[in-house]
Amino acid sequence: MNLPNKLTILRMILVPVFMAVLLLGSRWVALAIFIVASLTDFVDGKIARAKGLVTNFGKFMDPLADKLLVISAMVVFVEQGAMPSWVCMVVIARELAVSGLRMVAASNGIVMAAGWSGKIKTACTMVGLCVMMVPAAADFALAGSFTVNTLMWIVILVTTVVSGVEYFVKNGAVLVREKI
Repeated sequence: MNLPNKLTILRMILVPVFMAVLLLGSRWVALAIFIVASLTDFVDGKIARAKGLVTNFGKFMDPLADKLLVISAMVVFVEQGAMPSWVCMVVIARELAVSGLRMVAASNGIVMAAGWSGKIKTACTMVGLCVMMVPAAADFALAGSFTVNTLMWIVILVTTVVSGVEYFVKNGAVLVREKI
């Protein structure tokens, strides 16, 4: 097993640890775990591409590990009342829809490259979730009952929807192509 795949497995292992720590209320420790897990995502891809270590295992597990990390944070925030459940559901729906679109494209021999909006969405989501873990910042009121948390989940929501729409606008034609 190569280093990028080991980093992906580490990220998978960190997901339940992160969730447990966040649920127990140790936000600073949870934030540190989340940052380490997020960095493994950045590093494993860089190493895999630079050293020619891209594998089918990595192609499958890397995006799965990313989605589990992000969704685990959101589920905890929903449970703690820091994020509306419908926002979490929009993120999950977008991830499932784009993954489905990628599968259909792949079955037709088409590789869907990640768009810039997807990269921006990922960065905004990771940063937004990190900010939401900072105890003092999370509940800081910006205006009335509008908090930093609210701003963060709005940014996550908007970038998620925009990137999802972009994927379908650029690649939706694969859904109407039929092999006869």
